[in-house]
Amino acid sequence: MIISLNKIIKKFNLNIRGVIHIGAHYGQEYPQYVAQGIKNIIFFEPILSNYKKLLERLPQNDNVRTFNLALGNEVGAREMYVETANKGQSCSLLEPGTHIKQYPHIRFDKREAVQIDKLDNIFFDRHLFNMINIDVQGYELEVFKGATKTLEIIDIIYSEVNRDDVYKGCVRVEELDLFLSKWHFKRVLTDWAGITWGDAIYLKEK
Repeated sequence: MIISLNKIIKKFNLNIRGVIHIGAHYGQEYPQYVAQGIKNIIFFEPILSNYKKLLERLPQNDNVRTFNLALGNEVGAREMYVETANKGQSCSLLEPGTHIKQYPHIRFDKREAVQIDKLDNIFFDRHLFNMINIDVQGYELEVFKGATKTLEIIDIIYSEVNRDDVYKGCVRVEELDLFLSKWHFKRVLTDWAGITWGDAIYLKEK
């Protein structure tokens, strides 16, 4: 997370009941969630090696659930572009675009078959959650298309955003703004630390 959770909570006076974390990697954000008193957390991570390390880092806790699963707007199996130079943080369902030129040391040297489903199909008590944290390397729009019912109960979205074809066919930030506006979300903070990509905060207007 480029923008610290503590900063977001203080700046916007947020009360986070629970987080749906999509694209969890190793669960690096978990200590931040705990520090803020957030108990209900769901992690989604499709890459098996990442998922195994995620399980090693998390406690055995009924309030923390994990899924070895990719999310999108379809159900079935897909191949992901996988890299290891960045510890699997840049893996994507989309073919790398300008990412290759911007980060030439990161090579996508293999593919991995993963299971994919819609967030709306996953059974859990949605009223325990009001925030989505999503980092899926340009695939965010497809995830939200498969999560329209879930978006109805979400108040806060922390999302990676792109303003270039970092991955081929990735959603641009303006497209994401437009789609999320249908559920009354407004982008209130953006940090372009990655130049062509960054992190953004969307809050539901009430």
